[in-house]
Amino acid sequence: MRRLLLTLAVLQGVVAPAFAVDPREMLADPALEHRAREIGKELRCLVCQNQSIDDSDADLARDLRIIVRERLKTGETDSQVMGFVTARYGDYVLLKPPFKLSTYALWFGPLVIFAAAVLAVFTFYRRSAAPAESVVRPLSDEEQQQVEFLLKEQPKS
Repeated sequence: MRRLLLTLAVLQGVVAPAFAVDPREMLADPALEHRAREIGKELRCLVCQNQSIDDSDADLARDLRIIVRERLKTGETDSQVMGFVTARYGDYVLLKPPFKLSTYALWFGPLVIFAAAVLAVFTFYRRSAAPAESVVRPLSDEEQQQVEFLLKEQPKS
């Protein structure tokens, strides 16, 4: 029974994204539908953010899928459709943003954060491994005599 439930859970995760595109949205022409699917894989759902519009069930993703298909039906090229959506929603709508000045943060941000984390960990361990300055000063003669006196007074068990 456990295996069956696990198998169903895995299949749910694999199959569910395939049903995000409503059959009523699909185009009759298989070539146009294929182009629409390829474009849909490159566009980010602005609600889900980590899914393409093809994989998302969000209303906005559905609206974007419809826009893409309508524009393809009018005879626009893939790049014209992508240009229209990008002009409307910005480079953030692209799952693979272009490499330009305004998107440097998207490309290099994770690398900078990772480098800062590595540097922080390295600095932390280097400081903790380095011998600390001795804060313990040697005992004065008077303090040493007190210690010896107290040790002698201790009862031996």
